[in-house]
Amino acid sequence: MNKIKIIEFDEMRMDIPTFRPGDTVKVFVKIQETEEKERIQMFEGIVIAMRGSGINETFTVRKNSFGVGVERIFHLHSPRIDKVEVVQEGRHNRAKLFYIRNLSAKAIRQKLRSKTQTR
Repeated sequence: MNKIKIIEFDEMRMDIPTFRPGDTVKVFVKIQETEEKERIQMFEGIVIAMRGSGINETFTVRKNSFGVGVERIFHLHSPRIDKVEVVQEGRHNRAKLFYIRNLSAKAIRQKLRSKTQTR
């Protein structure tokens, strides 16, 4: 291994569970409010995309908040992420689930429910 790969490997987090696009996850993020105050905020939604590899890996989580679609991109190995929990595994046939953006909340639930019941 070259020196850059060794340094990247030392900075990678090993406590993150494996998940894929289509899974529903809870991401607990540390939010810095003031210089000495910090709190943890939960963001729960469906993983619609993962990209990159190694230390540069990111994932996009989408949720509906009061009828408005909200997407957030997280760096997988960021120290700002406290923990990631997989709530529900989804069956999917694609690597990127951008078509979910055009569906209503009810259609997304029906699609996920029907796919998980056929296992």
